[in-house]
Amino acid sequence: MKTVPVTQTYPYAQLANWIFRPLDYMEVNYRRYGDLFFARWGLFEWVFLNHPEAIKTVLSQDMGAAISAPGETNEILKPLLGEHSVMLLSGNQHRQRRKLIMPPFHGERLKVYADLIRQITLEVMAELQPGQALQARSLIQQMTMRVILQAVFGLHDGDRCRRLESLLAERLDMVSKPLASTVVFFPILRKNYGSWSPGAKIERLAAEIDELLYAEIRERRAAVDASRQDVLSLLLMSRDEAGQGLSDEELHDELMALLIAGHETTATAIAWGLHWAHYQPDIRQKVRDEIATAGANDDPMALTKLPYLEAFCNEILRIYPVAMLTFARVAQQPLELMGYTIDPGTLLVGCIYLLHHREDLYPQPSEFRPERFLERQYSAFEFMPFGGGARRCIGYALAMYELKIILGTLLTHFNFELVSDRPAIPERRGITLGMKDGVQMVYQGTRSVPTPIAI
Repeated sequence: MKTVPVTQTYPYAQLANWIFRPLDYMEVNYRRYGDLFFARWGLFEWVFLNHPEAIKTVLSQDMGAAISAPGETNEILKPLLGEHSVMLLSGNQHRQRRKLIMPPFHGERLKVYADLIRQITLEVMAELQPGQALQARSLIQQMTMRVILQAVFGLHDGDRCRRLESLLAERLDMVSKPLASTVVFFPILRKNYGSWSPGAKIERLAAEIDELLYAEIRERRAAVDASRQDVLSLLLMSRDEAGQGLSDEELHDELMALLIAGHETTATAIAWGLHWAHYQPDIRQKVRDEIATAGANDDPMALTKLPYLEAFCNEILRIYPVAMLTFARVAQQPLELMGYTIDPGTLLVGCIYLLHHREDLYPQPSEFRPERFLERQYSAFEFMPFGGGARRCIGYALAMYELKIILGTLLTHFNFELVSDRPAIPERRGITLGMKDGVQMVYQGTRSVPTPIAI
């Protein structure tokens, strides 16, 4: 049996590379070491896995005795989400919480949100003027934020809704650049050193956001309405097997996770979609032709079922996955992976970016080509933009709805133009992968008049 190759660069130099040049860091180590390698960053030590069989072995056993998926390994998220989020829970507590909060995001419940997503897209676009310059990511961020506020909170208007929208956007923009992202990795930078420090601003924003969220939770708990379809209403009525519901603190932390993860990651993916559809206009035309042929121009549910549009969305999520890594797992017993020995206590992470760029799975992986998803069926351990196993993203189905409906609506009814003829550049945004400058575009006006929907 072999031992896992260890990256030889000085640990804090590795961490700096991971923060400022994550794609280069992964690609260089893949070329040197192959299917798995031991990354040592000073703060973290873990094995990066990028072979589908190794990932399958780990993620298919992550609820058993051999491998665990503890929430403690996600401590980096606590300042943003709070300590009661499902992402930070472990074992039976984690399983019960997932079971409690998953129903609103799957099956028939999702159809309730389809018209809402399309309507919000049209409302945001109605605020633009032809010839207006815009950043695609900022435009889409408005849409996904409103989807989350309305679908999750049931907040459609009012001072609280507008204030939450503004504060959350401000909080997320604090880590919009690689240098600013260092506050995520170094807790000392989040301390309050006075009004000038990032820590002071983080504390102020967190306090204001918390005040608004708890006020909404208290008001809604005092007058639960069983006819409402938003996620907060459904969670207020949810009970586990022992008849227990979520406390105010638990609701707050789960809602923060949905607000941050559900809005932030989806906005980035859709912005990439706008970029690729205009950087390669033949793809845009194929999407438009498929929608027109299917008669799905004004039917959001029909958009969710179109094969080329789905392949387009999958390729967006493949080439620059917003989540570069899976959540960490821990080996509880000695393991054998790809002929390598894994000692108990070792942290293991699936490297989604490297998996999605393997030549044996995705020929010419740096080429954006949606057709690859029509030519081949990929397994859950070959294509995994939402992670996998016990910690697969709870909101993945809603995210795919947003991708298909927002992109389908925008490409059908509106015209845009890229400011630059050069490809957008991927860049770290907090713990996720975003794009530099958010894709600069110009809105050219309405292509066809959309049919309004009564919500």
